[in-house]
Amino acid sequence: MTLKNAINFFESLKAESSKKSEIKVYNEFIEILKKLENRTFTTDEIRSIETELERLNLKSNLENRKKHLKQALNKFKKYLKETLYLTTKGHYARLYGSLGLVFGLLFGVAILSNLERSLGISLGLIGGMVIGSIMGRGKDAQAKEFGNML
Repeated sequence: MTLKNAINFFESLKAESSKKSEIKVYNEFIEILKKLENRTFTTDEIRSIETELERLNLKSNLENRKKHLKQALNKFKKYLKETLYLTTKGHYARLYGSLGLVFGLLFGVAILSNLERSLGISLGLIGGMVIGSIMGRGKDAQAKEFGNML
């Protein structure tokens, strides 16, 4: 499936659907595909992307199309990250923010436990999320600088 065919496919699904959650998935796919279409790739990379789109089996008529396409979107993002080193906007901010929450929780329980327990956990979560988000935004800016962001 070529990038143009995939864009047309998702545009037609978007026109047919009335559910906001489905339209959100379609729009995200369309946005990624259009950004890929505007980039310069070698013929091998283009062939690889088209093969991956075929492998995702997007045109299958399943009962739960939204779930299938959401999983396909996640697989496609993972493929782009691992193969072409391309990430979407805010990828690292979300990743580092969630890691910050985990480490903030551990910090709050282990270190700030001499405060009231719920206060220590709350401060640890907030601090971890803030620090993780700041680090993630820096990593996103670095990816954009190197041209690895869609």
